Amino acid sequence: MTVGAGSAGCVLANRLSADPGCSTLLVEAGGRDRNPLLRLPMPMGRLFHAGICNWRYHTESVPAPEGRSLYWPCGKVPGGRSIINGMVYVPDNRHDYNRFRILFASSGLCHPPNS
Repeated sequence: MTVGAGSAGCVLANRLSADPGCSTLLVEAGGRDRNPLLRLPMPMGRLFHAGICNWRYHTESVPAPEGRSLYWPCGKVPGGRSIINGMVYVPDNRHDYNRFRILFASSGLCHPPNS
């Protein structure tokens, strides 16, 4: 039995079901992922904070962030947290890379800048 159909749970259930000697049960507490917002990249910010497909968990209060609890989103559909994460593409800027080379050249982390 695998509890939770998030990314890892689905992979585990798939691997277990590949063995013909095993019976596999995958249990997910959330609903199906039929909400059209899950198919579009733009509303990810809304899904990240709304209870539509998100359990909206918070951590216990801990001393490090001044006693605050932190928001811990978890998707409540097959795919789990990965279904409510959005990928953001930021184009490269060659000037940033040149600056990084200058800043880190003496650290050995990157090659020195070309003249």
